Amino acid sequence: MLNIDDERTTEARPAGADPEGPNRPRVRRIAVSVLVGTAVLAWLADLGTKHLALATLSDREPLRLLDGAVYLTLTRNSGAAFSLASDHTWVFPLVTAVVIGWIGWLAGRLRSLPWAIALGLVLGGAIGNLTDRIFRAPGTFVGHVVDMVSLFDPYGQVWPIFNLADSALVTGVCLAVLLELTGRQRDGTRIRSRRAEPAVDAGTDADGRDDRA
Repeated sequence: MLNIDDERTTEARPAGADPEGPNRPRVRRIAVSVLVGTAVLAWLADLGTKHLALATLSDREPLRLLDGAVYLTLTRNSGAAFSLASDHTWVFPLVTAVVIGWIGWLAGRLRSLPWAIALGLVLGGAIGNLTDRIFRAPGTFVGHVVDMVSLFDPYGQVWPIFNLADSALVTGVCLAVLLELTGRQRDGTRIRSRRAEPAVDAGTDADGRDDRA
């Protein structure tokens, strides 16, 4: 059976060894397909929620949900995720292009499904907000991003108003950090926090000398 996430440690792998052998191209294709599929789903979901927000929330008071834990409030954000750096809108398409190029470079060595999902979420979220930058007012590459979700307050006083693309970005980054902390590598191998210590023969002392008579 094909195992796309190899549990062997990178330390134990001989130099030049290939963890997947003849399955290497197939494993990479699967991982890249998952990355692209996750990105497309995140992007389409973001487009759909923004279209729905524009159609139903324009020119109305914020919609209160979950006893005030969530409000749906239509806003247009000239900044980055969570309204950061709103005076430098033109910078964000450049940053997004760098992110897309970086993920494309990583895809060449990608063999891990969890990493494929994490990178796909980041890619889908980045493209979702880039789409707004390109096609929405006030102009190409300086368009304002549609946001609509506010937590615990209808006007973003507790937490900045955000959209699904922002959620995908944050979730993808958090998942990537978790994978790094647990030693899971993008090539499908795993670095363990502790190396297995060699067994000590009961007949030898701590210095390796034979203490048997």
